[in-house]
Formats: sequence, structure tokens, C-alpha cells
Amino acid sequence: MTRYWVDDRLVDIADARVSVLDHGFTVGDGVFETILVRDGVPFALTRHLARLQRSLDGLGIDGPSTERVREAVGAVVAGSGVATDFSRLRITVTSGAGPFGSDRGDASATLVVTLAAAAPWPPTTSLATVSWTRNERSAIAGLKTTSYAENAIALAEAKRRGASEAVLADTQGRLSECTGSNVFVVVDGTVLTPSLDTGCLAGVTRDLVLEWGRGLAPMDEAHLPYDVLASADEVFITSSTRDVHPVTRIDDRELAAGPVTAALSAAFEQAARSEVDP
Repeated sequence: MTRYWVDDRLVDIADARVSVLDHGFTVGDGVFETILVRDGVPFALTRHLARLQRSLDGLGIDGPSTERVREAVGAVVAGSGVATDFSRLRITVTSGAGPFGSDRGDASATLVVTLAAAAPWPPTTSLATVSWTRNERSAIAGLKTTSYAENAIALAEAKRRGASEAVLADTQGRLSECTGSNVFVVVDGTVLTPSLDTGCLAGVTRDLVLEWGRGLAPMDEAHLPYDVLASADEVFITSSTRDVHPVTRIDDRELAAGPVTAALSAAFEQAARSEVDP
């Protein structure tokens, strides 16, 4: 029997319920983290919990303590009934039950931790450019919130066109991010990723690639034109479940999974296996 954590305890999946008045459900007023669990250990848990707290602070939600969330994560990994050799753990915190509309009530925050088996991604992937933009001036820019409708629409369009991810520009026409991953380009041997002020998320894997890859190639954050995707020598995306994922097609453009991406991917895998909570 699969078991999840809801608020203060593990419950069977049939009893894993939250109120229909919960603001995470009614208005998307919540935050979340997705964490890869490999060989029974959540990867980079400390970094994910720190970002969870930053997102809560950004929304002004008084969530559970980091220690409480750690307890819930440990209980789910140990007692969910889901195999933990390669699985996806999700932490969701909302502002709790509230009135209809945007006003919050005085209920305490809702905490849910779930775990599901995951399948490794294929060796390479593809992107689709889309017409929608990331609003870098939004009140939730850079926060990992449950308000994901924009991403769902963009991803559905990418899937319709045979790609696994959609890649967005910001409102100024600069490369920003994908719907669930960060994007990197390699130009003349230099590895570049959009600056955070384009509205992209400060991805945990993104940050680790910037830290762990500096000895392998010149690396930097930059303001990049969206059309760099049409000329970059190499492109890859990063996320908690993809690690470093080479891109071999963007719209109708075919490109190689090049040597810089391969070196970064190998270095990331080696470092991640030797340091599970960097």
C-alpha cells in the first residue's frame, strides 16, 4: 500500500486528502520542490529545502519548519511503499484552506510529501520554441510555485510538436528557461545560461553545473538573445530528474550532442554519486 505524508503523518493513499477549500487547489497559492531519490537517498535535499523556504518567503506563506519537512521526507522515503532506487519525491506546501478568492484565511499551511517511481530520460532530448514569454517582472518570478498553468500550456504545445520541452524568452526577448528545466548553450567553447533576472528559476542542478563545471570549460550567466538557440554550438537543459540532458533538436534544427555537454554530464554524474547532499 502506497503511503504519503499529509500535514502531520503518513497516511494510506486512499486517505491522502486535503480540503477542497485549500488555496493550493482554488488559486494555486503554494510552492513545491521535486527531488530525485536514488538508492534510497534524496539528492541535494538541503539545497531543495532552502529553495522551498525562499519560495515560501516570496509568497509570504508561514510554512512548516525545515526540520518538520525533513521529518516528512524521511518518513515517506522509508515508509511510502514505493521503490527508492530511482524515484521522484515531491514536497508541496500551500497556504492552507481559505475563503473563495485571493484573500487568505487564518488556517495553517498544508504540507504534502509524495513519492513515485521515475523512469530515466532518453539519452538526448528536443525543444520547441513557443510564442509565450516568461514575465521577469512578475510577483512570482524566480519562485517555484504551484501556479503552473502557463507551463502546462507551453509544454502541451511542445509535446504536440514532438518535443519534450518548451523553451521561453522573457518579455525583453532574452532567453529565459524551459517549463521545468533550465537551459544552457555552448558558444565558441563557453558555457552560458540565462541570468536570473530573466525570470528563470534558480535550479538546483543549474547551480551545481555552474559550480562543478568551472574547471572543464569557461562558464557564465548572461543575457542571451532568444535566437541564440538557432546558432549555438551545443545546447543542453538541466533539472533534478534530467541532470545534464543534451538537446539534439530545436524546432526543425538538428544539432549534435557535443563534447562540452558530454564532459559536463560525466562530471556531474560522478560528483552527484560521490556527494549526495552538496
